[in-house]
Amino acid sequence: MSVNSRIAIVILNWNGLHFLQKFLPNIIINSGNASIIIADNNSTDNSLQWLSDNHPDVRLIRMTANTGFAGGYNRALKEVNADFYILLNSDVEVTEGWISPIINLMASDSSIAACQPKIRSYNDRNYFEHAGAAGGFIDYLGYPFCRGRIYNTLEEDKGQYNDSREIFWATGASLFIRATVFHELNGFDEDFFAHMEEIDLCWRMRNAGYKIMVEPKSIIFHVGGGTL
Repeated sequence: MSVNSRIAIVILNWNGLHFLQKFLPNIIINSGNASIIIADNNSTDNSLQWLSDNHPDVRLIRMTANTGFAGGYNRALKEVNADFYILLNSDVEVTEGWISPIINLMASDSSIAACQPKIRSYNDRNYFEHAGAAGGFIDYLGYPFCRGRIYNTLEEDKGQYNDSREIFWATGASLFIRATVFHELNGFDEDFFAHMEEIDLCWRMRNAGYKIMVEPKSIIFHVGGGTL
């Protein structure tokens, strides 16, 4: 698949006006020709009016109920025609050129179903953040952890995890995923509602013979605590 494949950035929103105001302009500036879509989980704040007034060219998909991260994305992505989805939290600052390294990697190997960037803390920018850091793994007891973060301990990014490599799970905070695989596996398990759903999906992708990767040439900054 060529690097000119269709790319859709889908941002799930629920009463996240403050995050949209702060981060959406940065995403628009740094995302090239990718489509940007707001999937709204039945917000009751002024999110939708602000989008209409300030970014009328950004596509909006409205849901009639808040069905969480899993349900919201499952419903929204049925309406998005693309080769690659980028599921992006609303509380993320992206960087120039953040998309290309991952799409190039995924386009080079059709067995890669999902990938994540390196994720550092928005508030402490030299350190990894909690949600995905430099790629997720799982121990023999079933506890998930990340390179760069174990429980509440965050490592300073000194380049120690700059290798592009296979991982067990990629974070939902910035999840690049091959659209055909997402639908082949029926998306997220909605029993999770929010949290752990991306680990479950990555586990199922691995069981189906696909690879999950991290590509640290792509860097973003994550606040944490984004809305669903």
